[in-house]
Amino acid sequence: MTQKHDLLETASAMRWEVGERLHDHTLEAIYDEAARIAGRAVVADGSTRRRNLERTLDRLLTNRWTGFPLMFVMLAVVFWVTIEGANVPSGLLADLLVDLGHPWLRGLADAAGLPSWLSGLTIDGVYLAVAWVVSVMLPPMAIFFPIFTLLEDFGYLPRVAFNLDGLFRKAGAHGKQALTMAMGYGCNAAAIVSTRIIDSPRERLIAILTNNFSICNGRWPTQILMATIFIGSLVPASLAGIVSALSVVGVVLIGVGFTFLVSWVLSRTVLKGEASSFSLELPPYRPPRIWQTLYTSLIDRTLIVLWRAVVWAAPAGAAIWLVGNVHVGDLTLAEHFILHVDPVAVFFGLNGVILLAYIIAIPANEIVIPTVLMLTVLTSGLAGVGSDAGVMFEADSASATAEILSAGGWTLLTGINLMLFSLLHNPCSTTIYTMYRETGSAKWTLVGSLMPLVIAFIVCAAVAGLWRAIA
Repeated sequence: MTQKHDLLETASAMRWEVGERLHDHTLEAIYDEAARIAGRAVVADGSTRRRNLERTLDRLLTNRWTGFPLMFVMLAVVFWVTIEGANVPSGLLADLLVDLGHPWLRGLADAAGLPSWLSGLTIDGVYLAVAWVVSVMLPPMAIFFPIFTLLEDFGYLPRVAFNLDGLFRKAGAHGKQALTMAMGYGCNAAAIVSTRIIDSPRERLIAILTNNFSICNGRWPTQILMATIFIGSLVPASLAGIVSALSVVGVVLIGVGFTFLVSWVLSRTVLKGEASSFSLELPPYRPPRIWQTLYTSLIDRTLIVLWRAVVWAAPAGAAIWLVGNVHVGDLTLAEHFILHVDPVAVFFGLNGVILLAYIIAIPANEIVIPTVLMLTVLTSGLAGVGSDAGVMFEADSASATAEILSAGGWTLLTGINLMLFSLLHNPCSTTIYTMYRETGSAKWTLVGSLMPLVIAFIVCAAVAGLWRAIA
């Protein structure tokens, strides 16, 4: 009996000890959870100012009344900094690669006794095209992509997606398409890669097919030049800059409208389906990581995209030189083409020079204006303009460009429709190639390439018809 009693006491003591440990463990777990909740809900004195600042920023940046105006102001500032900031380095690169590099290479070719056709094809064609692409494309990308990445790192871009989510959902698209659309204003090819953030394959495809309506940096020079020459000249000089800028902003907004419209049509026809819901977590604001930002934006985006553009621009330069210098009878290939398609192009409020320039400059929008000027001089018979027949060039000023275009028969309608055509036409070769890489589908790549072109011709025809009706 004594032994049995001792065993019962020992077991009771063990149960009490185990129960006490469990009790202590439970209490410790409760205290830990309470501390965790308190840490999230209660602000320590040292971080009160930062937490209040974050709450104030969110009240401003995600509010339905202040979020959109601040978003437009932010994007306008980014575009302005990109365009204005790129002017000087673009000019310096053009001086180095075009004004100095091109004559120097021509001198070397002449000294080496190269045949004129070979030096023309390689230097006046291939080299000049690559030089224009680098000088026009590199500085804006080197500015835009780091700024874009800084805003992303800071935590602002997820709030842009939050603001635009409702609009994109009504269009049958994904809220994150707001981010890929914004990326397109730097480079459409890079933006198509960025659509990987969209999980739904259907909505990702919509984002890919409509990204071309964001004006990439290769199309900004055309927009700004046409606005300056044809629209800014309609008002007094003191207002010309503002009116030109507003007209470019108007074209950007037209592009945004087409993004929503085409997304809506696609989501209700060939890409029918319900808009997927997603949980958008607004990250805390944090100081941007400068070195990582520079690496991500300059190496992963700028240089890779620039290299792809250069690879495509080189054969385009050769094609441009060939059509401007190979003769069939008394006319060059370019003159034959322009002569035959000009009546059709005029119906759309354009001209044969523009159509040919966009065909042979598919690899890079950056060389459209130099090609247009070269073809205009070639077909209008202007003497003493440009470096040589069939060689791309840029005029010294907007007024000099206006004189050349005027001699080529350009009108206000031509300038306006070129702005619209530049906004809506087919993607460049780099973007088309990237589209195929990301979709893995020749069918959807063809749709993404031809659909904008069809829309561009329809819009230009409508504007030209309305213009003639009013006139």
